[in-house]
Order: sequence, then C-alpha cells, then structure tokens
Amino acid sequence: MDDYTIYETFHQENEMRLVKNAERRTNKVINGAPFPSTDVNKVSSLLKKCPIASETPLLELSDFLPQGNLWVKDERERMGLGSFKALGAAYVIASDAQSLTETPCSTTLEGKTYVTASAGNHGLSLAAGAKIFGAKAIVFISETVPETFSDRLREKGAIPVRKGSDYAASMSAALEAAKENDWILLSDSSWENYTEKPLKLMEGYLQMAEEAMKQCESKATHVFLQAGVGGLAGAVAAHIRKIWGDTPTITVVEPSAAPALQASIELGKPVLTEGPDSVMGRLDCKEPSFIALNGLARDADFFLTLDDDEVTICLEKMSNANLATTASGGAGVAAAMNNQVAKLLKMNSDSKTLCFLSEVAE
Repeated sequence: MDDYTIYETFHQENEMRLVKNAERRTNKVINGAPFPSTDVNKVSSLLKKCPIASETPLLELSDFLPQGNLWVKDERERMGLGSFKALGAAYVIASDAQSLTETPCSTTLEGKTYVTASAGNHGLSLAAGAKIFGAKAIVFISETVPETFSDRLREKGAIPVRKGSDYAASMSAALEAAKENDWILLSDSSWENYTEKPLKLMEGYLQMAEEAMKQCESKATHVFLQAGVGGLAGAVAAHIRKIWGDTPTITVVEPSAAPALQASIELGKPVLTEGPDSVMGRLDCKEPSFIALNGLARDADFFLTLDDDEVTICLEKMSNANLATTASGGAGVAAAMNNQVAKLLKMNSDSKTLCFLSEVAE
C-alpha cells in the first residue's frame, strides 16, 4: 500500500464489510487511464435529438429507511430498454454517427460492426444503437446465458455468438474477433490501452445523475451507488462531486463475492478478485474498470460489500413500495435499508438519501 492511501475497515460481520476511503486521492490510481468525464452538456445535447429519449422519474419515499427520507432515481423505463445502460453503448454509437454528419440517419454507420460481450443490458443497448444508425451488432455470450436473452438480442437486430464458459471467456472471444475482423470493440469496462470508448460510454451515464440532482429538492446527505466494474458509480460520483461538492457521503456497494473496487482501493492498484457466483449477477465483476477506479478513489467515501442474503431479503419490501427490481438493480437501496449501515454512516431523521434503481425486475 503506497504512502498516500489510507483506509480503515469500520465493520465486518458475516460477509458485510465497510471500508472508509480515508484519504480520497487527487492523483490517479492508474496513470494510463483518465478520470471519468463530467461533460454532461454533450450528452444532453445529443439526447435532445432522440425521439424516444425522455427524463426518468425520481421517486420519494418517507418512512422507508431506518433513518431519513429516500429519493430513488428510477431507470427501469429508460428509452424502453429497461435499464440505465440505454445511456451507455447507444450513446457511444450515436456520438460516432454524429461525428460523421450533423444529421445522422439510418444509413450513417452502414458497413461498420460493433462487437462486445454481455449477458444483459449492455448488449441490448449496443444492439439498439447499432440498429438506429445502420451498423451491425455482434454480441458474444457465454454458454451459461439463457436462450431467452439470445432471443432478445435478435429482436433488437444483433447477432448473438455463444463462446466460452463464462463472461471472461466470451469477452476474450469478442476481443479476438474485433482484432481479426477490424470491428469496433465497445465494452462497458476499461483496461490498459482501452479507455476511449468506455470513457465516452460512462459519459452517457451522466444524464441520469444530472436529472436526479435537478429533481432533488436539496442536496442529498448520503448517496449509495451499486457497482460491478464501476461505470455507473464512477460517472455518477464524479458528477455529484462537481455539482454538490463534498456534501454527500458517497458509498459504493458491491457483492461480497466480487469486491473488485473495494479490494483495489485498499491495495491502491487494480485487483483481480475471486469468489463464488453472486445473485447480483450484473454486479458480479471480478476486476474493476480502470476509469471508474480512478474516479471512485477520488470521489467515494466508503466501499461496502453485502452478501446475497442481505440484498435479497430487501426485494419484497422494495417491490411492495413500487421499487420492483433485481438484486443487482436494487443493491444500493438495500444498502440504505440496512440498519447497521445506517448507524455506521451516521444517518439520522434529517438524512436525505439518493439511490438509483438501475434495471427492471426479471
């Protein structure tokens, strides 16, 4: 651990672990990767040209959390794709089209092929964006991905390709295919020498942060952000710090089975973690995005891991409050509902907590 990184473990009980980012960095964890973008004007300007783009609601719930009020940014109907990731890959592809002409149309990207690996919403976003502008979309999926998801990709115009026993193997196949065929690789993570497209993709996520902050009647005191590779969390945290400053306590929430960001923060470098599969499948990522890690080391106050039971036990109450979602989509809300977390983060009756409901229930 280097001399400018100081972390303190506050609590460990069963699989829950809360780590304080005691000395938030002003320098990068990874010098070869950028910090997240905070240029929301680019996103807003482009989305104004999209006929299906519209603001998603902010839900307010009182007497739902152990302490204080809850604001939930509801991304379940974003652009008809059921997830915040509609703002990601589709935004990158739209930006590519915009760079070629002021008036992109259904043939602007003809002849181009975008490729990725996905088991969920990122693949659907890529498929939707490619279809709009005439590009081809190829999505590598592992052998464990249900055929129903493969069918959804086809409905969006993508070509699903089964390769590998898990996500990592399918991503390796997508990388190789991109190199061999001169296709455009569009991942929602970033790594050494691969940051340009993911930086733009995370920029798209700024739109939901901008909307949420305008919809909130005042600054939030606490923000909980679920994370896999960290794209959502990194983008939203960066925008919150730009607009709200240091006022909110920002906590990043990961599965105990995949503490990629927490472990990387503690060691001061990217870490490949190991663990069993988590019911929080969209968050079950064993290594972090380099861009997200740089941003969250600077912007987040705490890194929290929860085990599967600590999240799934909250889903019924969430559903009864019109917050039906998956364990992945509701992990941030579940963290805010946790009595021990509320106590450790000094939440009280005056607290105003902001969370993001990131996908529809399955």
